[in-house]
Amino acid sequence: MTTAAPPINTTQFSVNVTTKSREQSLYQSSGAIVAAIVVGVIIIFTAVLLILKTYNRRMRVKRELEPKPTKPAMPPALGQNSNSVAQHPTVTFIPVDIHMQNR
Repeated sequence: MTTAAPPINTTQFSVNVTTKSREQSLYQSSGAIVAAIVVGVIIIFTAVLLILKTYNRRMRVKRELEPKPTKPAMPPALGQNSNSVAQHPTVTFIPVDIHMQNR
């Protein structure tokens, strides 16, 4: 005895396949777009890094090759004799323990 298989609705089946393929293509295309954005950001970051590195190297070479300017002699302060050696003020820092208790 053979039993007849129920007829398959081909229109519903083709709609489901089309919907799934559209969903899959959307997922794949969104993944490709995200990957393209990430690759683009990496390329831009690498380009900026190389440009800054080249600029830094050029500026360092330029600073090293430039003749260093001589410092002009400082005029003596008012009230000092021109024969005396100019004394620069010194600042002495004495650390204070803030947590010290008063006795």
